[in-house]
Amino acid sequence: MEVIHPTDGGVLLDVRVVPRAGRSGIAGTRDGALLVRLNAPPVDGAANEELIDAMAKVFGVPKRAVTLVAGARSRTKRLRISGLTVALAQERMGLARR
Repeated sequence: MEVIHPTDGGVLLDVRVVPRAGRSGIAGTRDGALLVRLNAPPVDGAANEELIDAMAKVFGVPKRAVTLVAGARSRTKRLRISGLTVALAQERMGLARR
């Protein structure tokens, strides 16, 4: 299963979040989605904000390029990241896991 899908002007990224983790960051893949641990609790959108901030840093794009497309109230989410190709996203994701 692919985690990153091409779309017009960017990529779609399937994400599974683990809120209230000790440290934020990418923790591999699970069930066809990128597993992301977040320090923030899932209250008042704090985890979603931290997810957008973390993904912008990982992929080297501004926060405005990362949009939550689906799953605002779920652990399984879909993000759209503008300005990336699948190959570039995979490369940057690989560097972030090291």
